[in-house]
Formats: sequence, C-alpha cells, structure tokens
Amino acid sequence: MPELINIGALQLKFLQSKETTGGSIDLFEMTLQPNARMPIPHYHESWDETIYGLSGVSTWRIAGKDIDLGAGETLFIKRGIVHSFTNRSDGPASCLCMLSPGALGPKYFKEMAALLACGAPDPAKMKEVMLRYGLVPVAS
Repeated sequence: MPELINIGALQLKFLQSKETTGGSIDLFEMTLQPNARMPIPHYHESWDETIYGLSGVSTWRIAGKDIDLGAGETLFIKRGIVHSFTNRSDGPASCLCMLSPGALGPKYFKEMAALLACGAPDPAKMKEVMLRYGLVPVAS
C-alpha cells in the first residue's frame, strides 16, 4: 500500500523507494495545492530527477529558467542543476517524480514534514536535514 506524507500544501504518495528497489529508484506522486512550493532552491549531489506531469500545471525553475509542466509532459533534472517548483495556478497540480538512483526514501520527507508542522520552520534545521540527505540548498 502506498505511503502518504503531507508536508503543508504538498502531498506525496510513495510508490517505490530505495528500500523496496535495492537503491535503484525512489518513485512518488506529488500533489501541489495552489501556491504550494519548494521554498529552497537546491540541487542533488548524487541522483537525477525525472518529473512527469499528471494533472494541472506546475512551474519548475531549473537552472534559472521557469518551465511550466502540464499533464503528459516530462522534465529531466540532472544532478548538480539548481531547481525548485511552485503551483501558481488556482487548482491542484500533480506529477510523478522519479529519483535515480534511489536516495531519499520516505524518511527525508517525514523529517521535513515534522519540521514544518512546528509552525515557522528553522532555516538552519531545514538546511541540516537537506544536507544530510544530499540536497544542497542554494540562496535564491
């Protein structure tokens, strides 16, 4: 059964993880409510990310360029490329995200959800968690 993780206005449904695939991939569906966003631009040190739009439109900022992702469209984010995302529309947007090789699993997202559940998150603690899992935050 897929595992659901809520992080504010984001919901992740883990379909496969590094634990279930022997480290090959992490695969999850992400739903972004209107105005949901990844507030910290970042890059990954050791994995690539492929995004497939399922519904709605999300906007991905990749290497300084905004790209709208709609249903049936894909994006590839090579490791080392700075990126973030947002939902600027007035309806939910969902996408399928695949990390290869698998690097995070649900644990990273659960830790971030716990930090955000405490009200105003501590940026230093968020940065520490991100770095521990191989996400490198970049000043916007």
